[in-house]
Amino acid sequence: MSALSRRDFLALSTSAAAISLAAPARAAMGPNDKYDLVIRGGEVLDPSQSLRAKRDIGIRWGVIETVQETIPAERALKSIDASGKLVMPGLIDLHCHVYPYGSAIGIPADELVQFQGTTTVVSAGDAGVNNLAALRRFIVAQTRTRMYAFVHIANNGLSAFPVAELYNIDSAQTEACAMALAENQDFLLGVKVRMSENVIYKHGLEPLKRGIQACEMCGWPAKMMVHIGGVESKELMSQILDLLRPGDVLTHAYSGAPNMSNVFTNIVQEGKLLPAALAAKQRGVLFDVGHGGGSFDFTVAEVAIPGGCTPDTISSDIHVFSGNSPGIPFLPNVMSKFMVLGFTLEQVVAMATTAPAKIISRTPKIGTLQVGAPGDVAIMELVEGPVSFLDTRNNKRDGKAQLKPVQTVINGVPFGRPYQAPFAVR
Repeated sequence: MSALSRRDFLALSTSAAAISLAAPARAAMGPNDKYDLVIRGGEVLDPSQSLRAKRDIGIRWGVIETVQETIPAERALKSIDASGKLVMPGLIDLHCHVYPYGSAIGIPADELVQFQGTTTVVSAGDAGVNNLAALRRFIVAQTRTRMYAFVHIANNGLSAFPVAELYNIDSAQTEACAMALAENQDFLLGVKVRMSENVIYKHGLEPLKRGIQACEMCGWPAKMMVHIGGVESKELMSQILDLLRPGDVLTHAYSGAPNMSNVFTNIVQEGKLLPAALAAKQRGVLFDVGHGGGSFDFTVAEVAIPGGCTPDTISSDIHVFSGNSPGIPFLPNVMSKFMVLGFTLEQVVAMATTAPAKIISRTPKIGTLQVGAPGDVAIMELVEGPVSFLDTRNNKRDGKAQLKPVQTVINGVPFGRPYQAPFAVR
């Protein structure tokens, strides 16, 4: 038998890895086998199965083995008592900044788990071509939280503070970005670009055009994530919306941040929804919240949502600065704000689980508690009672309930101690 060439060996190895990821092996349980972990007595809320009922969840070998009314206590090696709590799929944060040391604003993803209930996160443009390999090798590989990324169209990503990364348009190298996408299809979702005037200065549509070109050159259907808020002009905002393709993500969709001349140039202008925003929504552009420290305005959302521009995904835009801002953009708190805006609990959970899971489309069955899914679970408490929420422009809205994280499980293993500190909402 002839020896395999290096190329043949790599091809076979890659194929085997793909098969193992697509269809994880699961042996049938015998009558005396035990679950590694049972989460018992909670109210399971799983939008992917239209399920909201009291159930026990049995996890074995890091995978959900069963969801049933009762699992006998003797069948569990370890148990978590979730009585009186909500048990939902591990939350997925489509927009956060989780590249510590390599980005100017990154937080370690694992440090966010107890405050967010997140088991999967997406790095929203923290890394560009120049520092993407370090994100993958030194951060993703050492992080328990499942992580994906949008690569920034600017080569240096978000490491350039206080000088914005796209003041010099030569930092946006289309072919290099396309190469990074082609080489990292398993990990990358597409390209991130920030289109605010204080980031791109007077370069107009050029950064976005380069990002789209990179997506279309890379050989697979990569998506754009486009940051808005404080766009240079009202006309440019409509032009940005017109360029977006079905499946692209408009993040900070409900931003009320003004441009450098203090003019409001976002999707709601002079109290009216831009026709280009509704047209983008109708052709399949995805609207993401991306709350952050300066990118969510109740008054924008209260016009855009009834006008037809509902959110597809709820995300935090959490980073070292936004985490300390008065709007408290931790993901469960942002979800709670959308209940104030009229969405049901089931809807806000879906926008932080099944909806971002479809955008990621890399790991089978994330964002769900279906049998065979990774054992990713967020246990939450729905605290009922009067509560006030602030947006990022100090607008206040009163609500009747808030979500509080209690315990998170990643791949069948409880992550750290249960979160016991008071969950302050201003």
